[in-house]
Formats: sequence, C-alpha cells, structure tokens
Amino acid sequence: MWLELLRDFFYDLRTHRTRALLTLTAITWGTVAVVLLLSFGEGLGTQMMNGLLNAGNRIMIVASGETGKIYEGLPKGRRILMVEEDVDILSQVISSIDMISPQYRKNITLTYGKFSVTTECEGVNPGFEEMRRMYPAAGGRFLNEADVAQQRRVLFLGIEIAKEIFKDEDPIGKVVLVDGIPYTMIGTMQKKVQTSMNNGPDVRRAIIPFTTFRTTYGNRYVNSIVVRPTDPSQQERVKSELYRVLGRKYRFDPSDERALRIWDFIEGEKVSRRIGLGVEIFLFGVGFLTLLIAGVGVANVMYVVVKERTREIGIKMAVGARRSYILAQFIAEALLLALIGGTIGLLFSYGVVSIVRMIPSEEGAMQFLGKPILSTTTMLLTTLILTLIGLFAGLFPARKAASVDPVESLRYE
Repeated sequence: MWLELLRDFFYDLRTHRTRALLTLTAITWGTVAVVLLLSFGEGLGTQMMNGLLNAGNRIMIVASGETGKIYEGLPKGRRILMVEEDVDILSQVISSIDMISPQYRKNITLTYGKFSVTTECEGVNPGFEEMRRMYPAAGGRFLNEADVAQQRRVLFLGIEIAKEIFKDEDPIGKVVLVDGIPYTMIGTMQKKVQTSMNNGPDVRRAIIPFTTFRTTYGNRYVNSIVVRPTDPSQQERVKSELYRVLGRKYRFDPSDERALRIWDFIEGEKVSRRIGLGVEIFLFGVGFLTLLIAGVGVANVMYVVVKERTREIGIKMAVGARRSYILAQFIAEALLLALIGGTIGLLFSYGVVSIVRMIPSEEGAMQFLGKPILSTTTMLLTTLILTLIGLFAGLFPARKAASVDPVESLRYE
C-alpha cells in the first residue's frame, strides 16, 4: 500500500512540476522563517541574560540609604552608614547567604611609565570574582585570601584599560602606580558583555583587596555590600533578613525600604527571562503565520488534485478501493509535501545559522544581539508544526475525495 502511495506521489510531482515546485518553495520559506526567527530570538535572549549575569551573577548590592520612618523615638531622614563589621555579622546570622563581600569604591589614577589614566577602583574580597564574573584571562589570577589577609598591594584590571596601559606587553608581574603607590599586576579580566553596569563597565575597572583599600585611603564606611543567596528563589527571605539584622543594629524599622537601597539582580534576571520569552513568542508567532499561509497553499493544491483526479478516484472505488485508502493517499501526499519542504528549509536554516555563528561578534551591535542558536527544541517544534500542517492540509481534501460517488465520478470530465 505504502509503495503504491509513494509511486502515485512521485508520479504527480513529475506530472505537475511547476505546481509542486511552488508548493515546496512556500513550505520551505515558511520553515526558514520559523527556524531563523526562533534561532535569532533564542540567541538574543541568551545574550541578554549573559549580559545581565556578567554585571551581577544572581546577587544583591546593598547600599546605604536614609530612614523614611520614625522608629523608637528616632526621627526619619537618618543616614545609614555600613561598615566592614556588617559583612561578618550578616554572614554569621543569615544562613541563606552563599557569598558576601564589602565594596569600597573610588576614582584613582593608574600610572605606568609615561602613561596615566583615571578609572574607578573597587576594594573587594575573592568572592567578587564569581559574583561579578570577573574571570581572569590566561596567565593571570584574581584576588585570593592571602592578598586580603596580608593587605598585599596587588592589582587586577579590566581587559580594556589593561590594553590601554600595557599595549602589547604582558602585564602580569608589572608594577603600576595607583595614586603614586606601587602595585603588582596579578591578572586581567576576560572580555565580557554587560547590559547593566554601575559607574562604568567592568572591562575598565581596577580591583584591589578591600583591606589594602581601607588602610590606603582610610575609609571608615563601605560603599556597599554585595550578597549572593545560596538559593536565588530565597531572594525575598534574604532581603527581609538584611532589613531585620541591619535594622536591629542601626535602629530602623525593618519594613522601612528607604533605609537600605538594594539593587536586586535576581529580580532583574526574572524580568529579563520574561522579556526574552515574550520576544521568542512574538517571533514564533510571525514565523508560524508564514508557515500557516504555506499550509493553506498546500491545502488548495490538494483540492485541485482531488478535482483533477475525480474520475481516477471513482474508478478505484468502483473496483474495490476502500475509503481509508483514498484518505491515506491524499493525506500522505500532503504530509510528504510538507516534510520534504520542511527538510529543505531546516537544512537551509542550519547553513545560515552556521555561517552567521562564524562571523566575529566581539565589537559593535552584534555583541549585544548575540549569535543565533538552533536548538533541538526549535527543530522538534518545527517538525511537529510541519506534521500538523501537512496532516490538516491533506485531511479535508482527502475527506472530499473519499466521499466521491463512484457512479457520478465516472461521468466527470
């Protein structure tokens, strides 16, 4: 039965080459539209998420604020200034904290030979590497516990500012003056894309141990505290604990959200994921409508085929062909048209995606658009849609064909 169906299908293709070619082109174009839109949409969403995580890897930055409520007889408008001791208190009291670091900030002048440049410097601990994705390039390293404990004068630089200072030289081990004080270079940061930043991109940042920063510049208060929860889903509980613990120490109402300013990257990640999903759904809708129009074209072609072969259908039914055979014949033809066109479209899309992924995207707009991702989910979803479109495009013409009266069809011209 199936060999006969295939033989009829390929006979019809040879007989009506132009019609078959146009139908396959429509299906192929619809498939390309769906696959490429989904691939570029997924690539954009992934790049947006990476850009956010590169700025803050599921962290919360807690900064000083001013009280907005009267509490225990104390007036509102009091400035809350945090110190290093708060880092130890929070890490001991709140068990849901995975990583925590004090953060000092200051604009500094870096000098190497005759070259000088001003940039922002941060005094932090080793956990900052993971929390802010400041991964070192080959040959270097980030801060370690010994650097902090011994208050070493060591320096870690963002890749862009390191290139400005050292040009083509290997920076590791070089001595750089930080506001006139010699520091030893221990590493440079890998290049990364940020879609969110605080006082400039990390690729232009200077990093030193927080203990060295404090003793050098004499800061009494930290600019902020960076906190990473053990479980991102516990962000709200950790946030309420921050208000409770610091509220007890600095005597402010734990419900007073103005007392602390919290930049919540975890919430930003949730919003970004929803935006990315919305973009993907929109792009899928556009591509699906294109493919649906191609499916309508297949259905119209199958109706024409039924009309042209009415006499043939009648003869088959007159000699004993079952209704199920007639149904299977036209459904199979529609499915084969859809799947052949879809296969061509998938192969073409794979080629386009592969070529685009080879294009360098380190500079310009492409670094924010990201590279398209042709995932297994996209391919399976497209195949399912093609199957359904082929099934429905063939079902209704097939039902019409199967309902033909053999006697009347033999009179059909």
